[in-house]
Amino acid sequence: MTGIDPLHAIGAADGRYRNRTASLENIVSEYGLIRYRVLIECEWFLFLSCQDCISEFSPLSAEATAHVKQIIEQFDTSDAQHVKDLERTTNHDVKAVEYFVKEKMAGVPELQPLLEWVHFGCTSEDINNTAYGLMLTDARNRVVLPLMDRLAAHLQDLAAQHANLAMLSRTHGQTASPTTLGKELRNVVARLQRQQQQLASVEILGKFNGAVGNFNAHMSAYPNAPWPEMSASFLSGVGLTYNPFTTQIEPHDYMAEMFHALMRFNQVLLDFNRDIWSYISIDYFTQKKVEGETGSSTMPHKVNPIDFENSEGNLGIANALLDHMASKLPVSRWQRDLSDSTVLRNIGTAIAHCVIAYEATLKGLGRLEVNSRVISDDLNASWEVLAEPVQTVMRKYGMAEPYERLKEVTRGRALDEELFRRILDDLELPEEARQELSELTPERYTGLASHLAQQPSS
Repeated sequence: MTGIDPLHAIGAADGRYRNRTASLENIVSEYGLIRYRVLIECEWFLFLSCQDCISEFSPLSAEATAHVKQIIEQFDTSDAQHVKDLERTTNHDVKAVEYFVKEKMAGVPELQPLLEWVHFGCTSEDINNTAYGLMLTDARNRVVLPLMDRLAAHLQDLAAQHANLAMLSRTHGQTASPTTLGKELRNVVARLQRQQQQLASVEILGKFNGAVGNFNAHMSAYPNAPWPEMSASFLSGVGLTYNPFTTQIEPHDYMAEMFHALMRFNQVLLDFNRDIWSYISIDYFTQKKVEGETGSSTMPHKVNPIDFENSEGNLGIANALLDHMASKLPVSRWQRDLSDSTVLRNIGTAIAHCVIAYEATLKGLGRLEVNSRVISDDLNASWEVLAEPVQTVMRKYGMAEPYERLKEVTRGRALDEELFRRILDDLELPEEARQELSELTPERYTGLASHLAQQPSS
């Protein structure tokens, strides 16, 4: 496919970030939409030729069938441009596809008398909804899900590598019970994979039932044909699930399900980006320097977390579009209005910004280096986090008001080891309790974090 000059692109997805969205250009572009429409028209023509209940349309020869399949297989940019040229006359994008397919068949003697079986019984939305269904199937399965897999796998590897690296937690921005770096990363993996699985499980539906969803025209021509069963079989053959209950349009509810699942995945990733950004700012992570790269036009020392910032911004754009589409597309006046048409054309833009964001996070992760010294020093300067286990062990031994006594001596204070040991001595603990607690350090107080961090992915 011939790309536009990125310098003259209106949108960033096709311009500045074109190198990140190249995997989508033959799927979610105008070219992609036209190609999927041509595919549906040709497959429907071939499907009808094989139906015993349609006696007027005999099965095609192998040569004629191969010719029809070649229209799909050899479809290229010049074909798409020809469809656009036809549209200038028809002022109707789907009719232009119908005429294009007929032109391609007209030169074959066996096919020439059969041209009016192209688009038989179809309304434009039969072609459109299935084309968009195939577009979403390929975008999800070929581009989005593999990128999600790469993100989860990268984070899973980091979680395993750093499962035992004790780290100070912060709740409300204040010091809290320790965790491990690996466990915090494993949390993100679990969240991302849950949303990925929900995205992957969404059934992509299609309708192929005429002008208002009742097979009106079909029944006028072949009243004894099992049209619902035939429609279901056709849609299954192209990889979609039959929706029997529609108006002129497939109601787009499954699209809302897809877009909401994408939004949730994006929100989890956005949350992760912000956390990593914050950890970089306190030196828990450093970033590999790239030779020749500039972090600031005036401050030479800077290495900015630009990849995580870029991802955050693109996730916001994607979710704004996805949210609008999920809210708007399931709503259509009476048997249909055309307000969905222009919205559907922005599916590619929304998915492109998802892809840009995922690639940016992956790039940022590739530059991260864990600063274990800073992480350990920060934790070892925060002995106050051991107030929790002390009061818990005191409860175990039936000591009076353990929480209140620890609160009095620790609340709002930063403790070091010496002060912590002094507090232990002042509590007059039973010897067994003293023995348990004297062996405790912030680094050892991580519960099952290491074990949880190494749990396999779902």
